[in-house]
Formats: sequence, C-alpha cells, structure tokens
Amino acid sequence: MNVYTRRFVATCPNNGLPVEYTLVITTRARMIPVEQIVSATEAITSGYHEAIADHLVDQFGGRQVLVAHHHGVDIETVRRAK
Repeated sequence: MNVYTRRFVATCPNNGLPVEYTLVITTRARMIPVEQIVSATEAITSGYHEAIADHLVDQFGGRQVLVAHHHGVDIETVRRAK
C-alpha cells in the first residue's frame, strides 16, 4: 500500500479568500510519481471542494480523502476510483 499526503492552497470561488487543503491518496500497489501530484495540485488555483475532489480521483484513482480548512470550517470528502 502507498499513501501520499499533499498540502496546497486554492482560492475560494465565492469570496476570493485562500482555502487550505490536505489531500491523502491511498493506492494498493500503484506508484504515483510525486511530481505528478505536485503539478496537479499546483494547477488548482480555485474551485469548489467537491469538484476538486472529483477531478483528483479521476486523475489519480485509489482512495482519496480531501480536507479543506475553509474559514474555520473543515470539509472532508472521501472518493474512490470507479
């Protein structure tokens, strides 16, 4: 099993304030190059939490937990590859 954790920041599309994210990707055996995770998360500059989670699971698969620290509220979304 491989577990990848990445922290990144994107802008809230409603109010323009920064939102801190923590992404955890778990795969059974598949290796994901770190550079791909860094590049994908750096490309996310704005968006709604759930849409970001959908995009990342489509891109990397596995089981993913995306937590947003959004102005005092934590939002946790769990996704699994289809």
